[in-house]
Amino acid sequence: MRSETIQSDITVVGGGLSGVCAAVAAARLGRKVALVTNRPVLGGNSSSEVRVWVCGATAHGTNRYARETGIMGEMFVENQYRNPEGNPYLWDLVVLETVRAEPNIRLFLNTDVHEVEAEGGEDDRRILSVTGWMMGSERRIRYESPIFLDCTGDGLVGFLAGAKYRLGREASHEYGEEWAPETADDITLGSTLLFYTQDAGRPVKFVPPSFAKDITQTPIPIKRVIRSGDSGCHYWWIEWGGELDTVHDNERIRDELWSVIYGIWDYIKNSGQFDAETMTLEWVGSIPGKREYRRFVGDYVLNQNDIIGQQPFRDRIGFGGWSIDLHPPQGMYAAESGSKHMHADGIYHIPYRSLYSANVSNMLFAGRNVSATHVAFGTTRVMATCAVMGEAAGTAAAICAELGLTPRQVHEKELGRLQQTMLKQDASIVGVANEDAEDLARQAKVRASSTRTRIAVEQGAASYPLTQDAAILFPVDPELKGLELLVDADSNTELTVELWDTGRPENYVPHRPVASAVASVAAGSNRWVAFDLEWKPDRAQNAFVIVRANEKVRLYQSEEPFTGVLAFENKAVLNAVKDLEDKDDSQLVVAWSMKKLVRRPFCFRTGSATSAYEPTKAVGGYKRPYGGPQMWVSEPLTDGGEEWLELSWDRPVELRDVRVTWNDDVNEDLINLHHHRTPFEVIPELAKAYRVEARVAGEWKTIASADGNRRRTVRHALGEAVAADAVRVVVAETNGAACAELVEIRVYS
Repeated sequence: MRSETIQSDITVVGGGLSGVCAAVAAARLGRKVALVTNRPVLGGNSSSEVRVWVCGATAHGTNRYARETGIMGEMFVENQYRNPEGNPYLWDLVVLETVRAEPNIRLFLNTDVHEVEAEGGEDDRRILSVTGWMMGSERRIRYESPIFLDCTGDGLVGFLAGAKYRLGREASHEYGEEWAPETADDITLGSTLLFYTQDAGRPVKFVPPSFAKDITQTPIPIKRVIRSGDSGCHYWWIEWGGELDTVHDNERIRDELWSVIYGIWDYIKNSGQFDAETMTLEWVGSIPGKREYRRFVGDYVLNQNDIIGQQPFRDRIGFGGWSIDLHPPQGMYAAESGSKHMHADGIYHIPYRSLYSANVSNMLFAGRNVSATHVAFGTTRVMATCAVMGEAAGTAAAICAELGLTPRQVHEKELGRLQQTMLKQDASIVGVANEDAEDLARQAKVRASSTRTRIAVEQGAASYPLTQDAAILFPVDPELKGLELLVDADSNTELTVELWDTGRPENYVPHRPVASAVASVAAGSNRWVAFDLEWKPDRAQNAFVIVRANEKVRLYQSEEPFTGVLAFENKAVLNAVKDLEDKDDSQLVVAWSMKKLVRRPFCFRTGSATSAYEPTKAVGGYKRPYGGPQMWVSEPLTDGGEEWLELSWDRPVELRDVRVTWNDDVNEDLINLHHHRTPFEVIPELAKAYRVEARVAGEWKTIASADGNRRRTVRHALGEAVAADAVRVVVAETNGAACAELVEIRVYS
């Protein structure tokens, strides 16, 4: 046996998306990181070994402007370019290359950590080392570092270190949670195995194994949807083990899931009820995808009321948006729906205090084991949200290692530094503004070649029958004076519109009525109808304009998206099949759906100029939509023309680092595998060809450039310092959008 010791600044145990993002975040901040995982591939439940969709705050297109940025966002966008078909093996490569790109990370695959050395009393523990066995290499490896991250999902490292944790469901009285049971118990969500099918193009028989379950003797054929063409996560409901111990009974759970998978396939192939003669099994999972086990206790326990109330924690370090999604303990054998969902009115915030242990002083955690109740865990458990928490935990760990602090001390002394460091790295925080004193862009004068000053979607491509209420969301900055809609009318009629605010700046639902107007509509087609609708809010924000149903009227839809504008229809998207999911369409983000209307806004125009896209928005502090699009948008580029945004100072400054963040349309719901196909490989709004110029002694000099760009945030580190009194970003070409769209520019010396 070979024994060795690895010393680093930070040890991350667990190679799922939370561990990957934690390791990458810390490494990019200059820390030496050991990333240790017991699997041969990275990605955890998203990897080719398990193949679960990477879901997050978008909730499959339910939430608006909610796709994750930061490291998770980078992987989403890169996977969309490399892997639009959703090949699980290519997704493995995207994750692996994200890690291998960081020279500060030492990666240890196939290494099972099962020993922890810790010291101290019950309420003040400290980890000294963890030890793992590298399977296949017969290496016993001890990892030493001042900071440890448990991203194992099951929480084994923290458990062995003596960290406080919960297992199962809290009682309702503990946190006042509506969905918690009256009495606490040890019930968890179960585990799932998935399978893939393919059409072989010729008849294929299936002889079931002896252990295949006769599913006709179970509730499954009656209570669940089975189709011959479905595979992968369409069968997320093949779930079991919630009444068992999902770790210690893992093998039993796997065997039961296998028996059902082969029983379902026997039913599809041999019952005569399906068109499946040429279908065959391509892949069957062998590692149960666990949903839930230990949840550590941090300085704060996130709960249901925080989620639904969208609590704006002072120490927020990320957001989620998946519904509170809980499943019956009996899983696939349950008589009720396979899941039930409760949505907030938009995204919710996650506090940093839920990412470090209450009693192990040098341990952070991220993923499904964070400090949350069972009910709140019903939303935080999805992988893109776990990744967001991983980036935050890794960033905090880097600060701990640099300054010699504990995670709790970072909260007490360096919370602002944590949040500002994350924003600098383009992490997913909503409503926290850039306050970086070292960012020279914040001190600059800003101007641009042109600015979009008019909100108008005028080229209609398809008509839309107004058989149910529809709505348009757009920014009002600083005021609205009049609104027009492009319509057809079968006969003379009247049309009613209502203007609502959205409440919180991060929400995109009708909250409070502001004004309404009625207009006469004459019979005819392609007519602009004016509404006397005015609003001057006390701060820039979005308007949610409802167009009330009228069966005599048809709106027009455009094929061209318009940044900052969304279209909705009310209760037009049917709920999922009731025996699979129970979704209440009285919840606003469910009732007002944009799923069929993404990038296809209704034709309308406002009667007043807007400041929502002016150049100062690129240094306004926000890196995500928040009460408006929060970016500079130019007028449309002309053939061979260029658009630019310029920063200038009263005297020359020293430039060493210029960071640009382009618009990658965080409203677009990307997925890593096969939930749906996005029609483009690169987000059209991203700048494709651009250059960065500095004005040196009165002359413009190119200091950086890009051609074929497909990234949201690009850091241009200059080899030598440049003394300049102005910098400008010149956009020559986008990836398909009409305008140049820049979210943020930062400049550092």
